[in-house]
Amino acid sequence: MKILIFYASYGGGHLNAAKSINEYLENHYKNVDVELIDCMKYVNKTIEKMTTKAYTEMAKKAPWAWGRIYSDSQKGPLAHITSRSNKIMAIKLLKLLREKQPDLIISTHPFGSQMCSYLKRKRKIHAKIATIMTDFASHDQWLVGSDFTDFFFVAHDKMKKDLIKKGISEKKVFATGIPLSSKFLKPYDRKKIFAELNLNPEKKTILFFGGGKFGLGKTRTIEIFEGFVKYCTDMQIISIAGKNEKMMLAFQKIVSKYGKENSVVVLEYTNQVPEFMSISDLVVTKPGGLTTTESLASHLPMVIINPIPGQEEENAKFLESNGIAIWIKKEDNVQEILENLFSHPDKLKNMKENTKKLAKLHSTQDICDILLKNYEINPASY
Repeated sequence: MKILIFYASYGGGHLNAAKSINEYLENHYKNVDVELIDCMKYVNKTIEKMTTKAYTEMAKKAPWAWGRIYSDSQKGPLAHITSRSNKIMAIKLLKLLREKQPDLIISTHPFGSQMCSYLKRKRKIHAKIATIMTDFASHDQWLVGSDFTDFFFVAHDKMKKDLIKKGISEKKVFATGIPLSSKFLKPYDRKKIFAELNLNPEKKTILFFGGGKFGLGKTRTIEIFEGFVKYCTDMQIISIAGKNEKMMLAFQKIVSKYGKENSVVVLEYTNQVPEFMSISDLVVTKPGGLTTTESLASHLPMVIINPIPGQEEENAKFLESNGIAIWIKKEDNVQEILENLFSHPDKLKNMKENTKKLAKLHSTQDICDILLKNYEINPASY
């Protein structure tokens, strides 16, 4: 059986979700040939490079503009332009699909689903099509060509109900959760991790994500970080600046200012997010779909900062409404919020309990099993 997994490089979440599915299929199913492909890069490298750069720059320097595009692309002329452009690009994608002859196409970005559903409507392909939504709120771009999409996988039950209200058959929609890396299901040696960081395993630990490349120039992030360093005197902080040297230097300066070198660790980049989440009591982050999924799986209450207008703000609203997160908005007083959070011990405890209601620890397995059982292929007995 041949499976293609399509993603697009607009933010890292689409790729990470695709990688998780790819890893699970390769490790747990035999007689399955899986291939991971950036569908936009395949269709047109120039357009892909221009559009991904535009997305990055807009999210970083003019997030309000991205929010407008996100909103407008659900309706009106922009929605139709997107649909027409995808039909044109689908013709190029058809060459790949004829060469690979997939039985199943899995897409973690709406562009892949749109192009494939168009080709299926024109009877150019006959493969099953599965769409995996990588945020906590639905957007109509994911539903373009829905009549010819066979599976929709969503983050939670409310999204499933929303899709059904929009006319999608209940039989097509599965509230499995967003694909999660197997690294978040592993047990870790807490004492070893604390020792490597020179931190105290008896103290509460806050994991603070600065936003990486999207954190550049975010003075608000630095203000919030300073608020945590200043206020959390009996706690310790693991701060991740990402590939952002300016952010890292700003963090280090604040740590030195308050003499917190023994309780605040500043890292530029890390591939140990699962390990750090496993020892933390709270995460401070932008609410991307994958980061949110990982936080929920780690049962971490969230403090949300700097969501990109559009999908991340929708995620933030959902998390706040479910008692999982506190969203620090532009006009908010950071110290007041922290005092309110940490002066009521039950608040963090209740937030942690609420994460367990939404966490989908076996999302990746559930997605793969639903899809492969459709072909009556059973998992390999490893």
